[in-house]
Amino acid sequence: MVNVRFRKDTQRLFFDFYHEGRRCREYTDLSDCKSNRQKMERIAKRMLKEKVKGTFVYSHYFPNSKNLKHFEPQEAVTLAVAPVPPVVGVIPLQAGFNDAHVPSFHEFADLWISENEISWRRSHRRTVLGIIEGHLKPAFGDQKVSRITKAEILAFRSELAKVPGRKNKGLSPKRINSILAPLRQILNEAADRYEFNTPYRNIKPLKVPKTHVEPFTLEEVQRIIQTVRPDYKAYYTVRFFSGMRTGEIDGLKWSYVDFERRLILVRETVVDGVEDYTKNDGSQREIQMSRWVYEALREQEKVSRCVSKFVFCTRTGAHLEHNNVTKRVWYPLLAYLGLEKRRPYQTRHTAATLWLASGEAPEWIARQMGHSSTEMLFRVYSRFVPNLTRQDGSAFERLLVANFDSNLQTEEKSHG
Repeated sequence: MVNVRFRKDTQRLFFDFYHEGRRCREYTDLSDCKSNRQKMERIAKRMLKEKVKGTFVYSHYFPNSKNLKHFEPQEAVTLAVAPVPPVVGVIPLQAGFNDAHVPSFHEFADLWISENEISWRRSHRRTVLGIIEGHLKPAFGDQKVSRITKAEILAFRSELAKVPGRKNKGLSPKRINSILAPLRQILNEAADRYEFNTPYRNIKPLKVPKTHVEPFTLEEVQRIIQTVRPDYKAYYTVRFFSGMRTGEIDGLKWSYVDFERRLILVRETVVDGVEDYTKNDGSQREIQMSRWVYEALREQEKVSRCVSKFVFCTRTGAHLEHNNVTKRVWYPLLAYLGLEKRRPYQTRHTAATLWLASGEAPEWIARQMGHSSTEMLFRVYSRFVPNLTRQDGSAFERLLVANFDSNLQTEEKSHG
């Protein structure tokens, strides 16, 4: 009988069996969990079968064991007459592991993609393929998955930090973690399938700094909306006061604008020029229209409803290309107004901070933003959270009325 047991002092599993009348204990570095027990039990069954047939070779399973001194003479004879048993896999520290049947990283990565891509969104598939082809295969492509070591993974991670990223800086911890995520999944799956110890054990993600937001003030929002090109006034009004992501507003269709209930239904997005599902299931939501969003969409309806299925579109009816809009409209506008250069995504942060400043309930804001809970809201916008809150959107309405209407009245008097 070959038993799989648990040692309390080390918190590790070990094999307990008799061989040639001697009790043997062979310890592993595997913790006690269901998957590890299953692996070891498969090995134990194979060992038992070979012991019954008389083909069991101790050194094949435990080549570095101290117990070999008791069996080497007998096993030398056995090796001469008995075939070498097939590769097993999970053995202590993987010593003597025969990986002749194990594929290269390149081959297994392709297999892993083919098995999993059916469950991926198109944008996620592009991201994963870009990471594997651009980073992982060049680093590990021809190497057998069973021979990749923890040291090599850590060295690869260090090299990623030197790769130029945005603004010629090194890749951010968040980006490095996203590159390592498919590597971890591929190696863990390969280790489970071919029964070797994954080298990714105990490698923790890099700590990601707290998100830095640079929202616009209400005064700056007013200046932007009053100055922007007339054909983009509605676009930026909706961006600033709805909290929609770039892909969400660029992919917004008239079929998802409910004027009767004053709701924007976020159901699709545009990523890299392709219509796709939203970022995740939580992003599927209904955004309540403030008066300014409602009026902006009504004005936009006169312009594009009969031209395109998209609310905001080009002259030919196609959806907007955010890089083109950013370079030709957004950045020149900020420069003209003397405002600090900020990415268009800051309009989403601005909406969140304005809602918080007006006293709206965090739960209501989280729903508007497409967050599953208020956790991210408090983590990212903690310094903007006031003590008193409401929960129906009316506080935001009053904030805009107090500022926009008074400014409009002042302008009318000055022109009068």
